[in-house]
Amino acid sequence: MTITTAPAVGLDATISEQQVISKIAWRLMPLIIVCYFFAFFDRVNISFAKASLQADLGLSNTAYGFGASLFVVGYVLLEVPSNMLLYRFGARRWIARIMISWGLATAAMVFVRTEWQFYALRFAIGAMEAGFAPGILYYLTLWFPKSHRGRMTSVFFLATAFSGIIGAPVSGLILNYMSGLHGLAGWQWLFLAGGVPCVALGLVVLLRFDDSIDHAKWLSNGERRLISLQLDRQKNEIGERSAWRSLLMPGVLLLGFIYFLIQIASYGLNFWAPDLIKTAGEGSASAIGFLTAIPYVCGAISMLIVGRLSDASGERPKFVAGLVLVAAFGFIATGIFDKSVAFLVGALAVLGGGVVASIPTFWTLPPKILTGAGAASGIALINTLGQVGGIVSPVMVGSVKDLTGSTTPALYVIAGLCVLCAVLLLAALPRELRSKDFHQPR
Repeated sequence: MTITTAPAVGLDATISEQQVISKIAWRLMPLIIVCYFFAFFDRVNISFAKASLQADLGLSNTAYGFGASLFVVGYVLLEVPSNMLLYRFGARRWIARIMISWGLATAAMVFVRTEWQFYALRFAIGAMEAGFAPGILYYLTLWFPKSHRGRMTSVFFLATAFSGIIGAPVSGLILNYMSGLHGLAGWQWLFLAGGVPCVALGLVVLLRFDDSIDHAKWLSNGERRLISLQLDRQKNEIGERSAWRSLLMPGVLLLGFIYFLIQIASYGLNFWAPDLIKTAGEGSASAIGFLTAIPYVCGAISMLIVGRLSDASGERPKFVAGLVLVAAFGFIATGIFDKSVAFLVGALAVLGGGVVASIPTFWTLPPKILTGAGAASGIALINTLGQVGGIVSPVMVGSVKDLTGSTTPALYVIAGLCVLCAVLLLAALPRELRSKDFHQPR
């Protein structure tokens, strides 16, 4: 969508805002997508490693769920400190540090032999990755005015869809065809494939990223000034708050709880979709991988469509609420059709179209009330509170399955939480979060 507005005094009228935004996007977004692909692939591959990992280590469903959720515990504990350090040291160096350290920790999963080693290393991976997603979300606010953030955030979160579309089939193929190669189990190769590329990507980040638009030598002075004026104006409208004051804002805490509910749904899909398909009757690891990709394909399509529509209308909360209600319907249908592979995959497709697309749309909300150091800490806190859902969801679903032999009751509970999330978005948000986002003339 081309945006045409009158140029401000002192700016080169030949410089188009849309051209500058496109230039910034092509410089930053491909690398950001690839980095986040591996971040999310790391969360998806544990679900594919589940069966062989449990067999080799002797893990129950509850133990697996607990170990999987320890990743989130490490992530949650260090999320806010990590983002505050990112603000202090600069995004380029800190994001590179995150990529390299978590890549090494993920690759080290190849050495796990006992249940306690599994627990310790999953915690370490989460601790090393802490701050990555909120750091990137904060980084985007330094480059893109709010009228473009719906699309840019959707592009960023396309990586979550790609991790399912590409990562799920690749995970299945690795488990099927690389098991036993050079004496390593398939799940060991899976963690090597997720970890080693992250180290290389960390080095690329050091070369490619700049800490802010003022450091971007690949933009002309006029291009930097055009975007900087908009960013500064929006920052002044919101007002600067300290990092610590932002953590106590009611709007921040409410957004954190809403994101907690969204993440319960998201982890319900990410951790258990392969297991649900397998339980329904599909036994081939590679087939499970390809079928698991379907919800993420639907999520990617939904994400791009909703990103454009939400930018055009500025009605962010209504779009998020609609998407989580679609996810609620998908969870109910998944529980109903848990014995039929065809209908189950259809239900998961609906679920993916709702929950996968709800996340980038949600992340257009925090920058409406946060800026500067407050944005760095506030976005991290919201993500931290949300990621607690990643602790609750795997343990809850795993425990229910151990107790009842079925995941269906847990799926219905998650559907109810999605409905609660939609109600909060439509009825409980403060005025500044409900206000529309419109493009402002230069």
